[in-house]
Amino acid sequence: MTDAPRDDRTGPVVVLAGGTGGARLARGMLDVVGADLVVVANTGDDVEMYGAYVCPDPDLCAFWLADRIDERGWGLEGDTFCVMQGLRDLGVDVWFNLGDRDLAIGLRRAERLAAGARLTDALAELTAALGVRARVLPMCDRPVRTRVRARGRWTPFQEFMIRDRAEGPVEDLAFDGIEQAVAPPEVLEAIAAARAVIVGPSNPVISIDPILGVPGIRAALRDTAAPVVAVSPVVAGEVVKGPTAAFMAWAGRTLDAAGVADHYRGLLRGLVTDEAAPALDLPVLRTDTLMTDAAARERLARETLTFALGLTA
Repeated sequence: MTDAPRDDRTGPVVVLAGGTGGARLARGMLDVVGADLVVVANTGDDVEMYGAYVCPDPDLCAFWLADRIDERGWGLEGDTFCVMQGLRDLGVDVWFNLGDRDLAIGLRRAERLAAGARLTDALAELTAALGVRARVLPMCDRPVRTRVRARGRWTPFQEFMIRDRAEGPVEDLAFDGIEQAVAPPEVLEAIAAARAVIVGPSNPVISIDPILGVPGIRAALRDTAAPVVAVSPVVAGEVVKGPTAAFMAWAGRTLDAAGVADHYRGLLRGLVTDEAAPALDLPVLRTDTLMTDAAARERLARETLTFALGLTA
């Protein structure tokens, strides 16, 4: 771990994350602030499958923070898929692949939740088992499920992404259960005490909007004394991975720094982007935002945090 930028403020650095971009930035931030890192992860993508309770985004963040992510970009490094093959041999339509150890995590999580544990507690047990110094918190403990309407029908998010290969155009979007969701006290306390809040380079519509939609979180971000800064997921005018372009188009946003800033209007103190001189009405840090390796992740995290802390002056 390298030294964090000097600043009189103490408290956690909170990263809002969903998908690979947010997880990678969180891993870089771990090198900068260590145990002071708190990741608030999207749970709208969660799914119950094979008797397991699967949390794709929180688990992705946990695996990245533990340096256990597989080269596929998801799942545990070196995991086997014997159970999935066994299900196929029995004639099961296995469209959602889970590694054997990944499945074990989901089964244990389902058992803990059925016994009355909070999702927050189940994730804490996972990060402890993986030896992660930082905290990974779910955006809420109650189920929220993202659904997508495309080609005239509604589909659960994972089916849209995997079975339908994210084939659009996107016609509508829903976060089932969001009105009844409650932000865990740990999330609200971390935001209130934060020295900086970083919105990761995640899909603003399907990864960050569910977090912001949980009652209490948007208000907490507006009330915190910490600067809230977003890192644009648009790199060199394109999206590195995932259907961000389709969902930004559905939301009526341009696929650039201006579109990202507009989407988060009213929340941000600054924006990090690789675009040259974007015309925005808030401070901008222009830097290379492509996280190709550990050094690039740490550099972007450090520059983003330094930029954010500078906005408190």
